[in-house]
Amino acid sequence: MSTLTLRPGAPASAILGVGGYRPRRVVTNAEICELIDSSDEWIRTRSGITERRWASEDETVKMMSIEAARKALGRAGIEPGQIDTVIVATVTHLHQTPAIATTIASELGATGAAAFDISAACAGFCYATAMADSFIRSGSSTYVLIVGVERLSDMTDKTDRSTAFIFADGAGAAVIGPSDTPGIGPVVWGSDGDQSHLIEQTQPWDKAMDGDNFPDGEPHWPMLRMEGNPVFKWASYTMAKTAAEAMDAAGVRPEDLDVFAPHQANMRITDAMFRALKLPSDVVVARDIARQGNTSAASIPLALEALIESGEVHSGQTCLIIGFGAGLVFAGQVILIP
Repeated sequence: MSTLTLRPGAPASAILGVGGYRPRRVVTNAEICELIDSSDEWIRTRSGITERRWASEDETVKMMSIEAARKALGRAGIEPGQIDTVIVATVTHLHQTPAIATTIASELGATGAAAFDISAACAGFCYATAMADSFIRSGSSTYVLIVGVERLSDMTDKTDRSTAFIFADGAGAAVIGPSDTPGIGPVVWGSDGDQSHLIEQTQPWDKAMDGDNFPDGEPHWPMLRMEGNPVFKWASYTMAKTAAEAMDAAGVRPEDLDVFAPHQANMRITDAMFRALKLPSDVVVARDIARQGNTSAASIPLALEALIESGEVHSGQTCLIIGFGAGLVFAGQVILIP
C-alpha cells in the first residue's frame, strides 16, 4: 500500500493587512424616511444607524472588491502575484456561475490562483478567515486574499419598515499569510438550519420571474426578509456564548482582550454581547454601523479598517471577531491586529 506525502505548511498564520471600499453615496435616515413611516430618532434608537452607503451603478461587486483588495495588498506589502488563493464571501453576486473570485483574481494579477466564492451571509468573513488559516497551515496556500463584499441595496425593499434602514453596500478585504506565531486563533463556528426562515430571500429566482406566482401577475425581484425580534434575541445572547468559546479556544481571557469587532448588525446587539461577555470597559468596540449600516460579509473588515485608520487600535493587539446571520450561521475567532 502506498504512503501519501503531505505538503509541509506554516506553523501559523496571521492577517497581514486589511483594506476597504465604501460607496460614494451617503444615504441619511431622512432619505430613508421618505419611503417608510419612521423617523431619524426611531432608526437611531432601534439600530444605532445615522447613515449608510449605497452603491451607484458603476460600484459593482467586482469593482468594490478590487479596490478593497488593492488597499489590503498594499498595507500587507504583498504583490498580487504572490497570492495563490482568493476567497470571496458574498450573497449579492447575482450570477450563479462563474464565481466572482476568479475575475477578481485575474484583474488583480493573482495569476493562476485558486479562486472561489462562499455563501455564509454575515459570517462570511470569519468563515473565509478560518479557511485561509487552515489552507496556510496545511501547506495548500501561502498567501490568501479574502474579500467580504455586498450590494445589499439591490435586495432591500426600500418600503419595508423593518429592513429598509438596515442594509448597505461595501467591500472589505484582508491578506492572510504565514507566521511563526499564531495571529489567528481557532474558529468556533456552526449553524442552526431550523431557524433559516428568520432571515431569507423572499422567493427563489425561478419563482420571482414568474408573474403567475403573484396576485398582480407581475414578476417580483427577490428581497431580503428578516424577523427582527427573534434574530435580535438569538444574536444578542446565543452569540455571546460562541464569542466566549472563541476566546477560550484562543486562551484569551476577557481581561486580556484589547478590541471587540463583531459583525455590524445592530448597535444594541453589540452592546448586549459586550455586557454578556463581561468585557472590561477599556476594550475598544467597533461601532462602524453608525455611519456605514449593515454590510453583511463586508462589515467586519470595514470596521477593522476604520479602527486602524483612526489610531484607536494598534498592531499586535488581540481582537475578537464574530459574524452571524442568515442560515442561521455563525463563526468567531480571536485575531491579532495587523
